[in-house]
Amino acid sequence: MRYNSDQLLGAKTRKDLIEIAQKNDIDIDKVLNKLKYEIELAQLQTEMVNLQQWIAKTKKRVVVIFEGRDAAGKGGSIKRFKEHLNPRSSRVVALTKPTEVERGQWYFRRYIKQLPNPGEIVFFDRSWYNRAVVEPVMGFCNDEQYHQFMIQVPEFEHLLYEDNVTVIKFWFSISKEEQKKRFESRLENPLKRWKFSPVDMKGQELWDRYTYYKEQMFSKTHTNFCPWIIVKTNNKKEARLESIRYLLSQFEYDGKGASKIQLLPDPNIIMRYHRSAVQIDI
Repeated sequence: MRYNSDQLLGAKTRKDLIEIAQKNDIDIDKVLNKLKYEIELAQLQTEMVNLQQWIAKTKKRVVVIFEGRDAAGKGGSIKRFKEHLNPRSSRVVALTKPTEVERGQWYFRRYIKQLPNPGEIVFFDRSWYNRAVVEPVMGFCNDEQYHQFMIQVPEFEHLLYEDNVTVIKFWFSISKEEQKKRFESRLENPLKRWKFSPVDMKGQELWDRYTYYKEQMFSKTHTNFCPWIIVKTNNKKEARLESIRYLLSQFEYDGKGASKIQLLPDPNIIMRYHRSAVQIDI
């Protein structure tokens, strides 16, 4: 027996729903968790709309950076952040590899061109931090370029801070085992296969090298004015909700809390980087 919409509409009590679930081998906890996630996401997205309107009204400039290993859930989270925002004052930036001309320019130049205008929020799906981790791991930059970047990036971000640009830096932390599962899932799903590239599997082979450069990045670029925020992402849905909560918690915008949802992030999922902070992508 399979359930249908008529059965669900005919259910009058909780007992009726439980009976339908049991007859059809439906995991009630799984369904309830999904419903809870959808409800919370809608409430948080309502708050995001209020935040965006306040940013536009007050002419704030906000940058949200999403960094992390491949398959950590950056793109899926960005989609939920931006899903109901006005495209006129929000953008997603996901730059491809630099052109020959760009390679001859100051490294930050092509990112500067993508910074928000007054009243705008910009989401970076990877950022200038490519040079801190991916590029040295994959051999896309030399030692001199890497060391110059690591010296310059705190100064660059301090200039943004002094010019009243708010920069929030997320590091999406995923375990090696979970990353492997997601890679395999991408290969099995024809709708997700486009996400997979040969560079992805290198992430598994070069896991420890990624870890080394990630820790170097944290130690040299985590500052009081532009800290790293670690997001545990083995549970994608939790990561999406808690990272949105964190962003909302950083501003005192008009209508804040109107949805009645909790806006303080779970400290077990979201944490400011510290050497003792528990990470799962080590």
